[in-house]
Amino acid sequence: MSASATSPAVPHPLRTRPFRLLFAGRTLSLLGDAAIPAALALAVQEATGSTAALALVLACSMVPKLLLLPLGGVAGDRFDARTIALAMDLVRCVTQLVVGVQLLGGTPSLALIAGVEVIGGAAGAFATPTSAPLVRGTVPAEGLQRANAAMAVAYSASRVGGPALAGALIFTVGPGWAFVLDAASFAVSAALLCAVRIERVERPAAGARRSVLVDLREGWQEVRTRDWYWSSLIGHSAWNGAAAVLMTLGPGIAVHRLGGGAAWVALLQVGAIGLLVGSLVADRVSPRRPVLTANIGLATYALPLLLLAAGAPAVLVIGAYGIAQAGLGFLTPVWETAVQRAVPEHALARVTSYDWLLSFAAMPLGYGLAPLAASAWGPGVPLTVAALAVAGCCLGSALLPGVRGFTGGAAPAESEPRSGAGVEAGAGAKVSRPGTR
Repeated sequence: MSASATSPAVPHPLRTRPFRLLFAGRTLSLLGDAAIPAALALAVQEATGSTAALALVLACSMVPKLLLLPLGGVAGDRFDARTIALAMDLVRCVTQLVVGVQLLGGTPSLALIAGVEVIGGAAGAFATPTSAPLVRGTVPAEGLQRANAAMAVAYSASRVGGPALAGALIFTVGPGWAFVLDAASFAVSAALLCAVRIERVERPAAGARRSVLVDLREGWQEVRTRDWYWSSLIGHSAWNGAAAVLMTLGPGIAVHRLGGGAAWVALLQVGAIGLLVGSLVADRVSPRRPVLTANIGLATYALPLLLLAAGAPAVLVIGAYGIAQAGLGFLTPVWETAVQRAVPEHALARVTSYDWLLSFAAMPLGYGLAPLAASAWGPGVPLTVAALAVAGCCLGSALLPGVRGFTGGAAPAESEPRSGAGVEAGAGAKVSRPGTR
């Protein structure tokens, strides 16, 4: 599993105006969004005192996103990705502002917050598949690795500042201001997107107007004929299911066993630092077998789950979470670059939507079952089951020849001849990763 340094001869994408504007807008938006997890978890916990209420709110955001993601992928391939992303930023600006006003009012309505999260989740379903086309449309092919690394570093850096910002707002003026800040970040992001010009993607010639079902089937065909792709998504799905268990049970355990809400904010902060470190490593190193290496890194998420289940001290749980997030930070740019180089460009949004759909499929299950299992058998049982699932699925992907043989370029589909040595990086056209905005 050798690795090589990324080529310094490739000009950095930030030197070009379109990507620079896109990068600036996404970075500001991510910083505002990074304050939300801690603010939402502690706000709902304080308002209701119920883990089930937090699970309900999280599920209200995730379920419509899952249901609508394939349609978002079709829209992203049929229409202008920039326009869709801009419109969805404006919708989410309004939803976050509504939640912020509710929390600032002092008597938040759980039903209203849940309803607003449904709208925000639906908007996310159409915005998420545009991420890869926006990067691909503002950066030449040779700059994809560095562009994805820059986006990953920005995301990771926002996770470093986000929890600290959330903590400062929560413990001074209240969690409502975190949502107001996020609303403002979406507004700024939309304004910057107005100035971005995206390179048009050449799509196959179409005679009569095709149905949505035809587009959905074509996108699924791109997924299922790549065994390295769909098999890795099983591990990603297990990771997200485990993350849902931790995000649901973690705040309550932190408040009652790890020293209070400050321990939960500290865990998120250290995790953000680990995420940043992993992204920086990925910017400097190109693994010989990127998919295999990234999936092994994801398996480290079992560590904080097992330690939390065993009642380990806060310092060990927090440190293990930092290591686990470093694995995620490394996966993000490595996985995205591999997919963008191996999947046809005209199908990128649809493939990305299926990527997110399969990756996130276990999250509602984690949100719904974690509090029920914790009530019946204690939090240790669902945490341990989640740890075994993520370790088994991520490490198990190494057994598949497609995962071991993929070396970073245009991998062959299952129906095509496959050489024993794998496929070298190079030709091809066009992801997702666990748990992002």
